[in-house]
Amino acid sequence: MLQAWPLQRRCVHAKQHVFRAGQARHALYLIHSGIFKTAVISEDGREKITGFRMRGDLLGLDSLDMPTHACDATALDTGEIWELPYAQLRDRMPQFQERITALLAGEIRRDWNWMLVLGTLGADQRVITFLFDLASRLERQGFSPNHLQLRMTRAELGNFLSLTLETVTRVLSRLQARGLIAVAGREIHMLDRKGLRSILSESVAYH
Repeated sequence: MLQAWPLQRRCVHAKQHVFRAGQARHALYLIHSGIFKTAVISEDGREKITGFRMRGDLLGLDSLDMPTHACDATALDTGEIWELPYAQLRDRMPQFQERITALLAGEIRRDWNWMLVLGTLGADQRVITFLFDLASRLERQGFSPNHLQLRMTRAELGNFLSLTLETVTRVLSRLQARGLIAVAGREIHMLDRKGLRSILSESVAYH
């Protein structure tokens, strides 16, 4: 759909912002490569990570009805984004609006799913759910679903899952001790998917 459109491509590096909350919104940003986090900042400066975005995701969807961005979007590694002039594309390409509507619906369903995860699952189950979700997304992009290279820190992962850094570290250590995963820095190998799924069916135990 966008092949004939003169898109502005932009390379970004780790910790570089695509946009900040409160900045004027001029476009949407299609992720071509890399992983990004979106986050809202409280009045006293606390950050709450709302998601991790990767190739094919659009940044800025949550601000379509606003003149300014509602959150921060930050690169976690080197990546490339394509700037989409939303108003021009909407006016000249009716099918683009249909695609945006579908993406928004998908975002809403994804948010509902994570609300359910965070509200009903224990620490081990939250981490495992995240690993399966990340593996599935990476597999759709042609990567191995069993070898995960985390671009976020454990503190950032804990922030997203509403867990402390210490809890995330303990969960990963427990799963490794049981032979379910192998952890080497930010690399995680999923060794026993069946065993991991069995934990998801256990009764909730908060840690």
